[in-house]
Amino acid sequence: MNASALRRALQLRAVAYLPREPLASPEGPLGDLEFTVKDLFAVPGWPLRAGTEAPLPALGSSAAVGTLRELGARLLAKTQLHEVALGITGQNPLIGATRNPLDPRRVSGGSSSGAAVAARVGFGDFALGTDTGGSVRIPAALCGVWGFKPSFGRYSTEGLLPLSPSCDHVGVLTAEPALLPRVDRVLGGEGAGAAWKPQRIGLTGEEWCSEAVWESCCGAAGALGARVTRYPTPDLLGTYRRVSGFEAARVHRAALEREHPGFSPATLALLRAGAEIPEADYRAALEEREAARARLLTAMDHLEIDLLAAPAVPVPAPFVGQQEVAVRGQQVGLRTAFLRLTAPYSLLGLPVLLQPLPLGALSCGLQWVARPGQDAALLALAERLSACAS
Repeated sequence: MNASALRRALQLRAVAYLPREPLASPEGPLGDLEFTVKDLFAVPGWPLRAGTEAPLPALGSSAAVGTLRELGARLLAKTQLHEVALGITGQNPLIGATRNPLDPRRVSGGSSSGAAVAARVGFGDFALGTDTGGSVRIPAALCGVWGFKPSFGRYSTEGLLPLSPSCDHVGVLTAEPALLPRVDRVLGGEGAGAAWKPQRIGLTGEEWCSEAVWESCCGAAGALGARVTRYPTPDLLGTYRRVSGFEAARVHRAALEREHPGFSPATLALLRAGAEIPEADYRAALEEREAARARLLTAMDHLEIDLLAAPAVPVPAPFVGQQEVAVRGQQVGLRTAFLRLTAPYSLLGLPVLLQPLPLGALSCGLQWVARPGQDAALLALAERLSACAS
């Protein structure tokens, strides 16, 4: 364990639980690696708090964590998160804000806030997070690390506290892009992807990010050497909110029935709103999702697009306590501004590689989005993209 990295992670409020000693593992092919996990994963003998004071559903042990440990990786700690993963800033009034390592006055992003900070400061070689609407990609972009959200169902969510079971993904964050395919081969059960040279990229999302972020994303997309064409921005935030809101309220139904549920006011308001969504509206949103997935994949095939590329965040990290950001001359609430860029790809279950992009002293990021099941091929691009950026 890197002692200076641990001190830095503690200073930035990235650590949720630190055992006296890391959880040792048997010798195995991952024996040279150490990792952390977001405090949504159930680890035997360790507390699971999920950044809340509310009672939580009972869980068995995390299958993903167990797999990594069985192959030799050492588990260092649990990391902080936006309360029950229902947020994108990492500001949690019950435990304090996890700060951005690039500028501690700013948010780290969420909900996998501590995971991104741990990866950035070197506390562990990689971190397991979760991504329901952008919760790996947003903090990875804001903290300047690589992130990966696989195809829906590729990594086991057994032993993971859910938020929206039909949108939840286990994801990985790291400062070393070469580790992403290595971890994927273990958790995804598939061999390494062959070298992939995409011929055409669909670039999308200009209207929902700042000029500086867009210019950075255009430069990164062009560096891959493929033909870049414009693609309409998927607008699925309303559908995502109905699906995830309804399911989150179901997950936490027992706590919501209590006189004092234990959630912070903002989280409680979101869960109460989800509980008010009629089941018919939820079912309609599920149908909208299937239709949207079919339209997007058909359009990609028709236009012969190999990959979509989209900004991961509208602006670099906002300041702690900031409620809105300026995007193209308009003030937009943080939740809407960030989720409308990332939520479509969680909702549709597509694999996404997050490439961090420096922006002055801060960071933004570019989402590389592939078709379902193209995870290994997508991750084969990570080192090439890193080399293009260096």
